[in-house]
Amino acid sequence: MSPHLIQRVTILGTGLIGGSFALALRKYTTDIRISGWDRADTLREARSRQIIDDVHHGDLAPALRGADLVYIALPIGATLDLLPDIARLAPGHALITDACSTKVRITESAAEHFSNGPLFLGGHPMAGKEVSGIANADADLFHGSTYALISDSSVVAGLETGPSESTQSEHAASATPQDPRITAFVKILEKIGARPFWLGAEQHDYAVGLASHLPQLAAVALGSFLYDRLDENGLPITLAGPGLRDSLRLAGSPYSTWRDIVLTNKEMLSAALDLFSRRLDDLRDKLGSRELEADFDSANELYKLLRGL
Repeated sequence: MSPHLIQRVTILGTGLIGGSFALALRKYTTDIRISGWDRADTLREARSRQIIDDVHHGDLAPALRGADLVYIALPIGATLDLLPDIARLAPGHALITDACSTKVRITESAAEHFSNGPLFLGGHPMAGKEVSGIANADADLFHGSTYALISDSSVVAGLETGPSESTQSEHAASATPQDPRITAFVKILEKIGARPFWLGAEQHDYAVGLASHLPQLAAVALGSFLYDRLDENGLPITLAGPGLRDSLRLAGSPYSTWRDIVLTNKEMLSAALDLFSRRLDDLRDKLGSRELEADFDSANELYKLLRGL
């Protein structure tokens, strides 16, 4: 299947990620018909913005019928609930991929349910906003962002063989498993400006636990800590500058977005919070010494690296 043969795409969940993927297809590809499956009110908005061509809600079967690519942009819990039905109802030639923020539970379930027929490929676009919903969908949300694709054999469910060793390396973003459905999807990702990056499910959950989930919880902790200390004059927030607002951007994300992420990566997050707590204790011990400078230097270097990504 070449990219132009992906002619029918069904997006399950047309919120921020699903809506942005549809808009990106509209902007950067041609001759693709897009169906959306979601709540009726969300679909009305998607249709009014000409994000999707066909709308489906309720029964899943009509939404999946004839799809070449099924893009699951639902919460983790909903995705886990629907995977058995998707495996049963999707066309045998279709590629099924998800955009969930954790991968081990998703790929374990996919390995159980996808054996013959449709092929499952775990994915996670490293792009988003602190706000959700189709109103915030953006055709360029994925542009310049890493797009994680899960490459170990227990994850690429439906393939007879796992990926080669080259797909496991950190330099293997262009080395995809050879199934033409995956090749076609990767080419679409590249068309919309994303940077595919192959790794295993456990590697993924470890990395995002440190680089994404821990910062979210740190922002929540700092935000709730300061909120509990507001006085009648609004202090200390009255004297806050833009630095605090920048630091707490992630605190604008709702719990509903993060509930399933935390639940499906809680062991990793628990360990990360323990280590981070020790680092805070270490910083407190250094408050009266020049040793604190080394921590600032390390943080400065990391910031430079992030700015270069």
